[in-house]
Amino acid sequence: QVQLVESGGGSVQAGGSLRLTCAVSGRAMSRTCVGWFRRAPGKEREGIVSIHKDGITTYADSVKGRFTASQDSVNDTLYLQMNNLSPEDAAMYYCAASPRAAYYCRQFSFDYEGQGTQVTVSS
Repeated sequence: QVQLVESGGGSVQAGGSLRLTCAVSGRAMSRTCVGWFRRAPGKEREGIVSIHKDGITTYADSVKGRFTASQDSVNDTLYLQMNNLSPEDAAMYYCAASPRAAYYCRQFSFDYEGQGTQVTVSS
């Protein structure tokens, strides 16, 4: 099992920034792939970034160049720096993990998720 606890959501104006944090715990072999996805009302779940233990990081086109994911392996913490936010980025953001291979990780295929943290962006 993997446990994920997000924090750092909030409300910002368009063009602003937020940094999300995720505390990750559980069997290391169960979380070889970690990342983030988001879910907005009326929209499908959207994978936005994944990091595989082999060093491969994949971003969705919608966030590329604006969002940066990083990992502190010593403290088992995952971060998502979000810059130049727009109202289209407003959603519940979830930290996620899976034991899957790099191919599935690049497709944002996750098996575990946290409780989510809300991001609101006003225009």
